[in-house]
Amino acid sequence: MPLPTPAPRQHLHTRAVTYRGYLRGDGLWDIEGELGDTKTYGFEMSERGDMPPGSRIHGMAIRVTVDEAMTIVAISAAMDDTPYGECVRGEDPMQKMIGASMGPGWRQAIEKALGGIKGCTHLRELLFNMATAAYQTVFPYRERQRELERQRAGTSTSVTDQPPYHLGRCIAWDFDGPVVARHYPQFSGWKPLRRKY
Repeated sequence: MPLPTPAPRQHLHTRAVTYRGYLRGDGLWDIEGELGDTKTYGFEMSERGDMPPGSRIHGMAIRVTVDEAMTIVAISAAMDDTPYGECVRGEDPMQKMIGASMGPGWRQAIEKALGGIKGCTHLRELLFNMATAAYQTVFPYRERQRELERQRAGTSTSVTDQPPYHLGRCIAWDFDGPVVARHYPQFSGWKPLRRKY
């Protein structure tokens, strides 16, 4: 993915973030995220001493287990590399996320449970995008399984009067756009019903 040619520069810092999604044998879903920060140069840290180039300043991971409703049923965190020994106190508060739903209001739920001094900044940042990773893990797999079932049953497509969740939430998935017209023609130009109060 080439970007425009940059100005002359020196690489100093890398933040690597990886998410992985798993279907468990018990029907639940594990979503794991890892975050690592490194510098390309050596330096001294007040509490860890000499940090050669490539040493991890932050090295942390989270595993979230969700059910079919995308509700968190279990969560764990590990903080192997932190700037200060006290940082690991951010692991236990993660338990406050049990029962939260990875859907609308996800970021607000994180801020309410772990915001400010109630949690770790970097674990919060890692949590933010775990909902997207969960969605990318669960929903395409479910749709694939439904399609296989339809094929086995000899039916071609599912019938629903509601668009998939991701429609209308991205420039490419605009209800009035060409992608929806090609892939979900039944929802092309769709307008949600407005509630009357």
